[in-house]
Amino acid sequence: MSIAQEFKEFAVKGNAMDLAVGMIIGAEFGKIVSSLVSDIIMPPIGKLIGGVNFSDLFFSLNGESYKSLAEAKAAGAPTINYGAFTDNVIKFVIIAFAVFMIVRVMNKLRSEQPKKA
Repeated sequence: MSIAQEFKEFAVKGNAMDLAVGMIIGAEFGKIVSSLVSDIIMPPIGKLIGGVNFSDLFFSLNGESYKSLAEAKAAGAPTINYGAFTDNVIKFVIIAFAVFMIVRVMNKLRSEQPKKA
């Protein structure tokens, strides 16, 4: 069997197509979660702790003070962007929980199927 023929078999099997569909849906799900965290969850939390914009929280490593992260970046200052990191941690937790729930449901469905003799 030639490599081209083996690749054709692999590509048209269900597993490869399932993987492709899963990756596309996963990428779009990530965008939705990013928007959820950045646009829905973080603004009220920032408002509760004194009108803080999490995406603009940073430490300047050169000892100078900047009004915003954009200003620090424009000046070429090295920064530690802990606000963006916080956003990403929350996004990860939401995605990990969603994947956990999907796997949990799938495992439950599998265990409910009658076993063949």
